Amino acid sequence: MKSVLRKSLFASVVSGLIFAAGSSPLLAAEATSSQSILLKKSNTEHLNVYKSPTCGCCGDWIEHAEKNGFETRAFHPQNLTQMKLDMGIENRFHSCHTAVTESGYLFEGHVPAKLVKRFLANPPEGALGLTAPGMPMGSPGMEVGDRFAPYQVLLMKKDGGYEVYATIDEQSEQY
Repeated sequence: MKSVLRKSLFASVVSGLIFAAGSSPLLAAEATSSQSILLKKSNTEHLNVYKSPTCGCCGDWIEHAEKNGFETRAFHPQNLTQMKLDMGIENRFHSCHTAVTESGYLFEGHVPAKLVKRFLANPPEGALGLTAPGMPMGSPGMEVGDRFAPYQVLLMKKDGGYEVYATIDEQSEQY
């Protein structure tokens, strides 16, 4: 059964990526002659965001990502928790949404867009992605007035390990 779920999840993620590539300027075809086509990649990174259809803070995080230059597409899987586990995100790292890049990196929860960009510019060897476990008060999408609690963004590794990637001490540091 778990194998079937993994195959179903993989098919869902891949179809989302294929749809994204076909419906956005990720790859722009430019005819240079009648016989050749040059494909060039846009500077815009696309994120497929898997979330609950009723989660408002996820929508706010998506707006944050878009304001910071990302293109997004939201998906609402039937079993979000199982999808996360199948992707390799352990329970201790879970938050309310998961963003997946074209290259397969995962960004779990309310990770600031500037850290997503920093990570993607130089992905660490063996990295699965980044997580802001839980729902840190004052993180992107979790703003409530001027309330803020310092939090850590963790680097998740493919081998199950993790390390602190960044510590956000002040609300102004994350944007």
